[in-house]
Amino acid sequence: MTIDRAGVNALMEITSRPDLVFVGGQGSWLQDSAGKRYLDFIQGWAVNCLGHNPAPMIDALARQSHALINPSPAFYNQPSIDLAKRIVEASCFDRVFFANSGAEANEGAIKLARKWGQLHRKGAYKIITFDHSFHGRTLATMSASGKAGWDTKFAPQVDGFPKADLNDLDSVRALIDDQTVAVMLEPVQGEAGVIPATSEFLQALRALTREHGLLLIVDEVQTGMGRTGRMFAYQHAGIEPDIMTLGKGIGGGVPLAALCAREAVSCFEHGDQGGTYNGNPLMTAVGVAVFDTLAAPGFMDTVNQRANQLSAGLMALSDKWGMKGERGLGLLRALIMDRDDGPALVAAARERTPEGLLLNAPRGNLLRFMPALNVSAQDVDTMLQWLDDLVAQVRR
Repeated sequence: MTIDRAGVNALMEITSRPDLVFVGGQGSWLQDSAGKRYLDFIQGWAVNCLGHNPAPMIDALARQSHALINPSPAFYNQPSIDLAKRIVEASCFDRVFFANSGAEANEGAIKLARKWGQLHRKGAYKIITFDHSFHGRTLATMSASGKAGWDTKFAPQVDGFPKADLNDLDSVRALIDDQTVAVMLEPVQGEAGVIPATSEFLQALRALTREHGLLLIVDEVQTGMGRTGRMFAYQHAGIEPDIMTLGKGIGGGVPLAALCAREAVSCFEHGDQGGTYNGNPLMTAVGVAVFDTLAAPGFMDTVNQRANQLSAGLMALSDKWGMKGERGLGLLRALIMDRDDGPALVAAARERTPEGLLLNAPRGNLLRFMPALNVSAQDVDTMLQWLDDLVAQVRR
């Protein structure tokens, strides 16, 4: 099937895309318009936590679309109430605001922290973030991010985001002043190459922020909703943050995100925060279906089994090819290579025949793996075997 060039040209050019159009998907597999199948270990950048077209999401969409799609955020609707209650009961937070994207949730977290600073810290507004971090693509979240080159891309930046070094408490301590209101971090820096914050660092950071009366914000847009083998990644460290953001997996593929906060921090006044689609019942009904699937007995046990399988397989590949190991948490992992052939491997994997493989290289020497949380053991083994063959192909 030929690609509709007029239609392609009608799309704004924002990234380089291969000449293929996906038309269907099931579980860990996608199919393009020519009928070729692809084993998907990207899953929308850790979005499709239940894979492609899972029955619980389809059923929830169908049921809710026949009942109520959009009553207006000025009124309550049952699915948003149900999902908020589930998140609160499963976490250390008391309040939830639903949004459409992780960037929007992070923007809300920044606003909430600054509002709290106005009320409790004499107008303090600075939020310490971390080098190589990624928090979104709005002007404020780009400024909060530590991604190289973003400080000049749409200059001037939004002020108030000094950068510390992950897993270095002294670098955080050195940035605290009377204008500091919070520290914000990803429990695992995904875009930076899947770099986890250690439990020891998170525990010390929680103690440091309490010592100075600061808020601790965890950006769990990528790590939340079971991605790391716990419902939320902060739980691995046994800490209680003040604010958490969710995105990606919370909707399993539909646009849904959340800003969560403890009661003492939930200081928005009427009119401070809103959104046309916040808590839309069609999206939150899907969120309930996703949440209930993830919270079912035994689900996280299986996630951790597949994580161990993937980790061991990647380590075996690393040893075989003289690479530099693997790292990550749960089913968010990276293979650290000894050379910058990540892009070549991504292209070779996609072009593989008769079936392709979808991988991601956030750095030249890294491959990132974000499979569905219900990926099968067979599909993990298949990916590892294909990747072994592809390394041999690219490096011969």
